[in-house]
Amino acid sequence: MAKSKWAVDASHSSIDFSVRHMMIAKVKGTFHSFEAQIEADATDLSSADIHFQVEISSIDTRNTDRDAHLRSADFFDSEKHPTMTFQSTQVTKTGDGEYALTGDLTIRGVTRPETFDVTFEGTGKDPWGNEKAGFSAVGSIKRADFGLTYNAALETGGVLIGDEVKISIEIEAVGQPS
Repeated sequence: MAKSKWAVDASHSSIDFSVRHMMIAKVKGTFHSFEAQIEADATDLSSADIHFQVEISSIDTRNTDRDAHLRSADFFDSEKHPTMTFQSTQVTKTGDGEYALTGDLTIRGVTRPETFDVTFEGTGKDPWGNEKAGFSAVGSIKRADFGLTYNAALETGGVLIGDEVKISIEIEAVGQPS
C-alpha cells in the first residue's frame, strides 16, 4: 500500500489506562474524546507521521468525584491544559507487524519523549466499501515526569497512587480519500 491519510474511528477505538491504588489494586480509566491525524502505509508504519490529541475533560474512571479531582490542578489542570498530545518522531520496525513508536508526549505543558509498542492488526473493507486498518499500542509513563505528583502517604507504608501509568490503545482507522 502507498502512504495515505487515515482518520480514527472513535466509536471503534479506545485510549485506556491503569494505575496502582493504595499499593494493593489498580484503578482503570479511559478518555472518551480524542482524534488523530495519521499519514502512513498501514502495512508498514516505518515512515508514518502520527499526531494524537486527547481531551482531558473526557476522562472517565467510573467515579465522578475522582474524575473531577483528576481534572483539577492537583493532576491534569484541565482548565489551563485542556489537551494532551502525542507527535511521532520515529517508528522502528521490531518484527512482523510490530513497531516501536517514539514521539513527543505533552501532558500539563510538559513534553517528553515516550515510546509505545504498536501492533498492526490488519486491514479490510467494511460493508460500505471503506478501507479500515487496526492497530494496538501499549506502553507506560511515569506521572512525576509530567508534573502529576499529587499523592498521600499510607499509614501501612507506601503511597496512595502509583507513579507508573500503564496505557493501552486500540485504534480502528478509516482511509481518507486523496
